Amino acid sequence: MIAHFRNGVFAFETGLATDRGCRREINEDSLIARPDFGIWAVADGMGGHAAGDFASAAIAEELDSIGVPVSHADLQARLMDRLIRANDAIRRRAEAQDSRATIGSTVVALLAQEAEWSVVWSGDSRAYLMRGGQLVQQSRDHSELRALIDAGQISEDEAKDFPRKNVITRAIGVTPRPQCDIVSGELLPGDRFLLCSDGLCEHLEDAEIAAILAERPPQDACDALIAEVLARGARDNVTVIVVACSPDFFDEVTRPSVRSE
Repeated sequence: MIAHFRNGVFAFETGLATDRGCRREINEDSLIARPDFGIWAVADGMGGHAAGDFASAAIAEELDSIGVPVSHADLQARLMDRLIRANDAIRRRAEAQDSRATIGSTVVALLAQEAEWSVVWSGDSRAYLMRGGQLVQQSRDHSELRALIDAGQISEDEAKDFPRKNVITRAIGVTPRPQCDIVSGELLPGDRFLLCSDGLCEHLEDAEIAAILAERPPQDACDALIAEVLARGARDNVTVIVVACSPDFFDEVTRPSVRSE
């Protein structure tokens, strides 16, 4: 899928792809791309068949109802409102299901309104920004592994062989209210964002991801990333969204100026 959208300040080109991988029977990932609303998101469900996929789909369905915001603050507020709704729906499903398994879903969302962006996340699905040829992770994994690294109990090198890499410490649906973090910044021409489930980072290093993003348009980059993960065995579901930002020259006379530092 290739989608182009203008917001009066920037034009956005979107690519997206998802795959159940080589070992999973179903795909518990969900995604949504609504550039007309200024939102893109990836959700990675957990809880097994008919549970994890329900959790991630509930998030995508709620985010699809956000509508057109009047400001960036309004967009953030609408996002959190929808995550609360999804959180409640997932918890109701868990209560009704005759199982002790935890039902929930990670989420990572990119918001873009006029010349401002935000990333909101819960769990270990990631958001990256490529700017000036440098790929930098904007989210910070809510995981047991990340907590140990931050506490200085293990090193980044030791983390590569850590046995419990997929143990997350936050997710939508596992607490009475969503627990999310947020980072924000100014959009600049040439910015590229990558949203992904952990199935991508399990197999590809950041440098390998950066090389693919730098060389290809968004949809080609998504297809190439999925193909490479599948070639390496794809132990998990894998989902990617790439959003490329460029100046909107559609209305050169009236569009707001963009300051570049």
